[in-house]
Amino acid sequence: MITLTDAAVSQIKDMMEAEGEQGLMLRVGVKGGGCSGLSYGMGFDTEQKEEDEKLDINGLSVLIDKESAPIIKGVVIDYKQNMMGGGFTIDNPNAIASCGCGSSFRTAVNAGTPEEC
Repeated sequence: MITLTDAAVSQIKDMMEAEGEQGLMLRVGVKGGGCSGLSYGMGFDTEQKEEDEKLDINGLSVLIDKESAPIIKGVVIDYKQNMMGGGFTIDNPNAIASCGCGSSFRTAVNAGTPEEC
């Protein structure tokens, strides 16, 4: 479904540990918005919903909601560190267009809900 690089898994596990809460899972999804119509979301959750797909990626529990699954199928999430700091990058083979700032995208079958920049 999706791929998390070793660097991304390591960073996410460090962030979970810093949260200090037991049973955290990574939630990855997509919501409408942004210049191009769709925006990624990543965060921690303690509950799996009925419509969620749960993946185990290198010992990390990942939740993906049913609506986001086809949009992010094949996504690769990486974590890159440079002199300006670090951040997650998302490579989505389904994205056919993205905004200039790189924070939103659209696919051939889902244009989302574009907003003004």
